[in-house]
Amino acid sequence: MSPKLTSPAAVAALLVAMMAAPAANAADYVQAPGSSLVFATKYDGEVFTGQFGGFQTKLSFDPAQLAGAKLDVAIQLVGTRTGNADRDGTLTGGDFFDVAKFAQARYVADRFRALGGDQYAADGTLTLRGVSKPVTLTFTWTPGAKPVLSGRATVKRLDFGVGGGDWSDTATIPDEVAISTRVVLVPAK
Repeated sequence: MSPKLTSPAAVAALLVAMMAAPAANAADYVQAPGSSLVFATKYDGEVFTGQFGGFQTKLSFDPAQLAGAKLDVAIQLVGTRTGNADRDGTLTGGDFFDVAKFAQARYVADRFRALGGDQYAADGTLTLRGVSKPVTLTFTWTPGAKPVLSGRATVKRLDFGVGGGDWSDTATIPDEVAISTRVVLVPAK
């Protein structure tokens, strides 16, 4: 039988006990095989897509405890490919990713918002070519033994100095680049 909360002292004792209980921790995950991180943009009106050389994701996430959520993604720029050797060489060169100086980009988020249903937003910071700017990743969370985070973000390339100089004409290459990801996760050990 449950105790009845008939006195202010009983209510106060229950509140103190609830406040002293440890908060639930977010579950810790790492990226598993089958994950993808791609970008899409246009060149002279032609849409093209590409994949980065690789990426590694660490996530602490519990939909019921968003205050403890954290996302850390290391993105390898070396090996970025679009299926066109000339374009790939240009992308990894000094005018775009400049992989000789900046071999990796990083996205870190520790502010998460529920958008309703299984939709969430991670408000984080992307560091690319030594420049750090806010970027929001909106994503769907599919729970399970191997949860899946499927998300999208928009990055303004010129904010990071990507494609500057002769390439800064947004009629040739739009400023906004679409990023999409599907990250299969497993519990961290």
